[in-house]
Amino acid sequence: MKLRFAVLLLVLFAIPSSTVLAQAPPSAKPIGVDDLFGLQDVQDAQISADGQFVAFTVDTTSLKDDKSESRIWMIPYAGGEPIALTAAGTSNEHPRWSPDGKFIAFLSERKDAEGNERKTQVYLLNRLGGEAQLLTDTVQDVSGFVWSPDGKRLALLLKDPSPEELEAAGYKEKEKEEGVASSRKSKAQRPWVIDRLLFKSDTVGYLDRRRTHLFVFDVASKSLRQVSSGDYDDSNPAWSPDGKFLAFSSNRSKPDPDATYASSIFVVAADNTDKGASLRQVTTGTGGDHNPNWSPDGKWIAYSTRLDPKVMEYATSHIAVVPAAGGSPKVLTLALDRTATEPRFTPDSNSIDFIVDDDGTQNVAQVNVADSKITRPIGGRLFVSGFSLSQNGLLAASVSTMDRPFEIYTAPNGTPTRLSHVNDAWLSQFKLSQGEYVSFKSKDGTTAHGYLYKPVDYVPGKKYPTILRPHGGPVWAYYSEFQDLGQLLAANGYLVLLPNPRGSSGYGLDYAKAIFADWGNKDFQDDMAIVDYAIAQGLADPDKLGVGGWSYGGISTDFIIGQTNRFKAAISGAGGAEFTSLWGHDQYVLDYITELGYPWDNRAVWDRVAPLYKVKNIHTPTLFMGGNIDWNVPILGGEQMYMSLKALGRETELVVYPDEYHEFKTPSHIKDRHERYLAWYAHYVKADGTPARPTEKPESKTTQAAK
Repeated sequence: MKLRFAVLLLVLFAIPSSTVLAQAPPSAKPIGVDDLFGLQDVQDAQISADGQFVAFTVDTTSLKDDKSESRIWMIPYAGGEPIALTAAGTSNEHPRWSPDGKFIAFLSERKDAEGNERKTQVYLLNRLGGEAQLLTDTVQDVSGFVWSPDGKRLALLLKDPSPEELEAAGYKEKEKEEGVASSRKSKAQRPWVIDRLLFKSDTVGYLDRRRTHLFVFDVASKSLRQVSSGDYDDSNPAWSPDGKFLAFSSNRSKPDPDATYASSIFVVAADNTDKGASLRQVTTGTGGDHNPNWSPDGKWIAYSTRLDPKVMEYATSHIAVVPAAGGSPKVLTLALDRTATEPRFTPDSNSIDFIVDDDGTQNVAQVNVADSKITRPIGGRLFVSGFSLSQNGLLAASVSTMDRPFEIYTAPNGTPTRLSHVNDAWLSQFKLSQGEYVSFKSKDGTTAHGYLYKPVDYVPGKKYPTILRPHGGPVWAYYSEFQDLGQLLAANGYLVLLPNPRGSSGYGLDYAKAIFADWGNKDFQDDMAIVDYAIAQGLADPDKLGVGGWSYGGISTDFIIGQTNRFKAAISGAGGAEFTSLWGHDQYVLDYITELGYPWDNRAVWDRVAPLYKVKNIHTPTLFMGGNIDWNVPILGGEQMYMSLKALGRETELVVYPDEYHEFKTPSHIKDRHERYLAWYAHYVKADGTPARPTEKPESKTTQAAK
């Protein structure tokens, strides 16, 4: 339901106007479904300490092999040709430079010499070339790591090993010692034993008492020492500049961490031998403190914090600092009223760079520690997904604009400059829609915003079939980034509306929390307002409207078609229908308690936010979709809505994708989903005679997977 995945008007530096969409060459064509899989995702920009090079990842997708893959590349900060550091055939992620800039460590899941799959481990690669060397060899996956300042150690994040992992490690050691063939036997999976309040999570499933802790790994001796412990999960490790301490985030509230949002920042000695029993708590955030970062002079720890746990995800995240030795925190971004995350101290310890979610964009902002004044090293109508700083203050970031997928940017002398050109050849093949950021008035006079994409062959004065796409979250937004689905719909002749209604992030605390325990009301009004705006502008054909979204966008779709019949077709993906049935079934137990109360105490509130109870009003032909192992928003919601409409004799269909979580991973399933989008809308919105579902081919891997 909630992706969780986040006013200052001063913009000092913005992406140059030269990035505005160029005129497409005569040979350019509209984007098709298969074409989307040629797009490459460029992420995780990591600048070396000396500022000479930037490492980054490039994710590619193969429809033929039905899988995705991530490779690590490197490019000089001054510009030049990128160099592939890892070969095709294995996925690699999380590249991190050693402090001396000679090596890159990264995470990868590779086979051993006998061809057996290893757990995800840390590998080490010489910047000058050569084969990557296995660095860690733990019985469980390494989920993250950070270099120590002297480059001699790594802080690792490891989850307590399962009985199966310990057993497999024992077999492996026995085989190694005795030189015998594998003696492992296949056994039935053990039962899950549940005794936690928070007991389920998407992509993981049932949660037990195995927790994630910090370990220190010595690179030379390959020895491993656990430095935190307990019935708590630890995350976001950060080394002190002298290498003596680790700061990290953990919810250790009493009596039950699962019942609060109160993650705090702790500090532990990196060489301690008591598994963190002597750790020191430096913040007491009741709304959640995360992402600690030490100042280079060692005096401060910066972190992101939510101040009000009562409004949970609707709350604005701020940047704060606390004395490393202990003392009172200071919140630096209160006047900003925008979500601020990922703090990084500048080399002089006087300022902190961070990502700010503001007005349908994500920028890199900077706050002065002394006076809280804010500037923007990378600003403008763009989307920064992540950034890193060198020891001499140079910046590298992964940036997308409305007309260009993510690429690596630098900002020498405060001027953002595109460094990589990974998607240039792909972009040159297609006609694109020039997206517009628009403002409009809602029913009660509130100003809302969103993005609008005209059909690629738009003719002024002509009215077009229109698709409204509510976003997920609800605390999320549409941003000034490349919208691949928006471009696909525009390529197929649709006007595409991407609203940021109340509940969205980037417009302040009051705007976000306006739908607290009141879903499908003010956000519904704002969603309808962008449709009315497009009709008033002479762009949208009021007789050819469609709607559809994923996650909270699917829930919004269900709310919309339960309150109006103005849409000719709807597609609800991974949506919820009746939330008392999801109580104890999905991953949101704490959120439900905080926002809605207990279902037996507040049944009226629970019923009010349930689209199922408006189902008799629905006459819109609706396609429901979801993954069968989604514990974020289980397929149960789509099943309930589908069965209800079917029982009422309405036009509907349900498509369930096997082995898919909330966010789909299998390329053939994503392709199938897009094809079904286009077929459903063409049949019901355009009414052009297109079948309501794609033509099925028995030999098609995509078709077989979707059945």
